[in-house]
Amino acid sequence: MYDWNAYRERIQWFEHDRFGMFIHWGLYAIPAKGEWLRSAERVSNEDYQKYFDMFDPVDYHPREWARIAKDAGMKYAVLTAKHHDGFCLFDSAYTGYKATNTKAGRDLVREYLEAFRAEGLKVGLYYSLLDWHHEDYPHYGDPYHPMRENEAYKGRQHNFDGYLEYMHRQVRELCTNYGKLDLLWFDFSYDDMTGERWRATDLVRMARSLQPHVLIDNRLEVAHQSSRLGDEPKEYAGDFVSPEQLLPPEGMRNRKGEPVLWEACVTMNNNWGYHQNDRLFKPPSMIIRKLAECVSKGGNLLLNVGPDARGRIPGESVRILGEVGKWIKKNGESVYGCGAADIAKPDFGRVTLRKRPGGGKTYYFHITENTVGLLPLPGIPKEAIKSVRLLETGAELPCVNDFRTAHYDNVFVHVSDDPVLPDETDTVVAVEL
Repeated sequence: MYDWNAYRERIQWFEHDRFGMFIHWGLYAIPAKGEWLRSAERVSNEDYQKYFDMFDPVDYHPREWARIAKDAGMKYAVLTAKHHDGFCLFDSAYTGYKATNTKAGRDLVREYLEAFRAEGLKVGLYYSLLDWHHEDYPHYGDPYHPMRENEAYKGRQHNFDGYLEYMHRQVRELCTNYGKLDLLWFDFSYDDMTGERWRATDLVRMARSLQPHVLIDNRLEVAHQSSRLGDEPKEYAGDFVSPEQLLPPEGMRNRKGEPVLWEACVTMNNNWGYHQNDRLFKPPSMIIRKLAECVSKGGNLLLNVGPDARGRIPGESVRILGEVGKWIKKNGESVYGCGAADIAKPDFGRVTLRKRPGGGKTYYFHITENTVGLLPLPGIPKEAIKSVRLLETGAELPCVNDFRTAHYDNVFVHVSDDPVLPDETDTVVAVEL
């Protein structure tokens, strides 16, 4: 039987914080074509070795990363301790394919964890279930392995149990040697490589025995088949569902119609790892609005950065995150501790809801498209209103009852005489009941 009490205790901070930084970083930052380079270009271990030999992130200063995240309003972060290429940013005892054996010469995961904790941020680690470097991970015929079509590997036998032992030992290292972890982000399951093929129950039990409060994503299962969306989640189903590069149209619910905790992982441009030619960055206004959308549907936003080979977060990402942070400094009350509202989405934007002890509520109307004249507050009973204010300044907004509103049941408020919104990206009106 699933332990729902332990689950509800684990997720409290996650439901409150809502906004995190994903960090994809590794050897693939050197060729600068994204993290799937090895698979896309069928790169062998031998040809990829040159990037291991070159790896020397002289500008890796994780305290700077942490300050960028904190200034953007992010409350937690997840770093790729090992991605699909098998390269470890941490000092594993079970491989030589790690940062400590490169010119970097040190444990980059430990430095990240210490830096982000020092800034008061919660910390997570991503660990790929795939490993294109390990000799016992299936090669030929696998849908993603770089050597999947290389005839030289056809018929080669792999000791997959040996690989699983390696994988479990590395996860144990991460859960044992680095202090408290707030998140473990596994990636990913596919075809028959799912669930107990990873010895998933044993893996989760081990992780929870070492890190009792850690949150785990749902990718020990195939994401779109997650048992968390069914009637009873499996033990290894994780604590939240992780849609990728997509915001669920109406949030996420299980078959009983109950809300399911979710986190959308989204890139700032079109790649997770550093890609020097990808300049298609999402503007700050879009990210702000999508964050509000996630919260209005009961979800989190995990927004990715891809540092370059020297260890720097790209300047355009830093600039965009700075603008997002300016908005959050004024309007974070409508994000942190908030979730889906129990009223319909208005035509002009989104609504987030904060429930207060004792039964009180505050609705945050996110106006992304200005109305003509007065602002309607659909679903809000006039007699229950305690206050209406512009969140950015705290200024009271008057409710209006005149010839324009006489024929409607809605409450209307006057935001401004200016047809341009006070904040053209997202003006927030707080309605306390």
